Amino acid sequence: MHLIELREQLTYLKPEDVALVEKAYQFSREAHDGQFRKSGEPYISHPVAVASLLAKWHLDAQALCAALLHDVVEDTDVSKEDIAAQFGKSVAELVDGVSKLDKIEFQTEAHQQAENFRKMLLAMARDVRVILIKLADRLHNMRTLDAMSPDKRKRIARETLEIYAPIANRLGLNALYLELEDLAFRYLYPTRYQVLAKAVKAARGNRKAIIEKVQEAIAQKLKEAGIEATVTGREKHLYSIYRKMQEKGLSFSEVFDIYGFRVVVKDVPSCYLALGALHSLYKPIPGKFKDYIAIPKANGYQSLHTHLFGPFGTPIEVQIRTQEMHKVAEAGVASHWLYKTGEEPIDSAQQKTHQWLQSLLEIQSESGDAVEFLEHIKVDLFPDEVYVFTPKGKIMALPRGATAVDFAYAVHSDVGNHCVAVKVNNELAPLRTELKNGDQVEIITSPTARPNPAWLNYVITGKARSHIRNYLKRMRTEEGASLGEQLLAQALRALNSELSRIDDAHWKELLREYRLASKQELLAEIGLGKRLNLVVARRLLAIGEEPADRKALGPITIRGTEGLAVQFAKCCRPIPGDPIIGFINKEQGLVVHTHDCPAVAKYREDPDKWVDVEWDPDTRRPFEVSLKLVVANQRGVLAKVAAAIAEANSNIENVSMEEEPGSAYTSMYFTLQVEDRNHLARVMRELRKLPDVARITRMKG
Repeated sequence: MHLIELREQLTYLKPEDVALVEKAYQFSREAHDGQFRKSGEPYISHPVAVASLLAKWHLDAQALCAALLHDVVEDTDVSKEDIAAQFGKSVAELVDGVSKLDKIEFQTEAHQQAENFRKMLLAMARDVRVILIKLADRLHNMRTLDAMSPDKRKRIARETLEIYAPIANRLGLNALYLELEDLAFRYLYPTRYQVLAKAVKAARGNRKAIIEKVQEAIAQKLKEAGIEATVTGREKHLYSIYRKMQEKGLSFSEVFDIYGFRVVVKDVPSCYLALGALHSLYKPIPGKFKDYIAIPKANGYQSLHTHLFGPFGTPIEVQIRTQEMHKVAEAGVASHWLYKTGEEPIDSAQQKTHQWLQSLLEIQSESGDAVEFLEHIKVDLFPDEVYVFTPKGKIMALPRGATAVDFAYAVHSDVGNHCVAVKVNNELAPLRTELKNGDQVEIITSPTARPNPAWLNYVITGKARSHIRNYLKRMRTEEGASLGEQLLAQALRALNSELSRIDDAHWKELLREYRLASKQELLAEIGLGKRLNLVVARRLLAIGEEPADRKALGPITIRGTEGLAVQFAKCCRPIPGDPIIGFINKEQGLVVHTHDCPAVAKYREDPDKWVDVEWDPDTRRPFEVSLKLVVANQRGVLAKVAAAIAEANSNIENVSMEEEPGSAYTSMYFTLQVEDRNHLARVMRELRKLPDVARITRMKG
């Protein structure tokens, strides 16, 4: 029975396409065999009803097959691959798209969340047919909602009203939009619905004569003006009456325009001629005229809307449009995709898809049938945004290209500052992972973690960027202040004084001179190389009394854990045990070099630039060191070298090779991690044992 009813609606399809749809029906019926809906009907009745709705919009065979199969993957053992094998990749992709939308749970009633949810649904469905199947699925579910429990009815009705009806409106599916709203209203507010339906029914009898009289008068006036037109009277749907009562605080008796009239004419000039004729028949209500022909709605809808004072002063609404505009108003997106038989070109209506879609579609084919046309319609409705879920189901909108770190900062700056890892769709992923529509994102944090400067290379949101920079700046300032305090204490000791002997009055006077807000700020400037410790020490003492004599500055102890305020020069890579020297560098703070580093020669002349530093004997952390190895050009030599390094308990951070053409030797460059000079000596001893190693050099400068 189901198949006969469906077959009657497929007259617009080619015979081979009808055969494909019938094959999908048989496949779906067998897969759902033994399954029943809550109403007691066999489950196959639902996919057939969805396919029938799409057939009324004249959608292509692929969409109809997907409608028949849309619950098969979710509710049976059939996989996406099985569908692809039987019906082709496009049908499988459509079914997969609908399944993904079905998995999403709408969990909040907040307006902004509802808008995000609508956008995410549209963004996830790159092929608009996925949304059309989903809307038809929702409409049939709403028509059969009586079988559900009251709680479930209300939840589904609210979701329909807040999510799916606005999407239908956005796509220009007017009849579907109105029916979804009325059905949702009926189940969400059953008492209000019944009271209003009763009032409209009672009013219908009283006003019937007026409606007929107005319709006759309009038709007669247009005939006199020589305009061919079809005039129909219509009753406004219940939810729009209810919404008007709510928004304007009106009682039902105050809502006069529950009836409207539609005038359909042959072309655009006739629309404006009809408008003039009607304005001469009934007086227009000032400020109530809208020209959606000159400026169409976002969903492509076009009509002239005017409100008039009808007989007995009753306000009436009239819409004037062409046949083509009427088709778009009723069928929306689907009106452009009517199936064409043979090799006819797509007509102008199909090529002029809605304005809001035009910039987002890439129609690669100028002719061919609608299936080919649809194949190329991959829509990205919101190209600049992605919509992702938090673990609690909240939807967050982020710019396209946003990474897990951007998401972490969007949740909260503390989450961003302490994030260490991320799970995307319950699987661990790198923090630089680019997020996609519909991803569920969970950030893993640690109280000891802090932002990594490398994050600045891939975050794209201003919020993440500014928080990372501010945090790093604050950390640098705090670490700089700690180092600055050591440097100042060292300079004061050399001038026979101590930090503890400097009183508050001296500090205040100095800060006023330097125009700084706090002692912390001054110490940070010393630590970050913006001010010299000796100069500041002398100025502090000069405010009180001149020092009697000066002795040599004592060295600063380096532990290797000072953070951003102390940098180890990349040119010579100093390690514990190396004689070292420190240079005050603006913005970088204290930069530590080895004594014999060629890069420090130019600073030797300026004693104010460098400070004495020494290693803390208890330093226990890995330091990087660079080695150059000249090795015989033999097979497997890299593996032997790597094994020797591992044997000496060292890690390889980086390796590169340089080979002279025709040479018997290759140069290898390693960056290794060692604890100190003794550890480095052990590594080099292990390497020298290898017969293939000709020469080892530690690289500096």
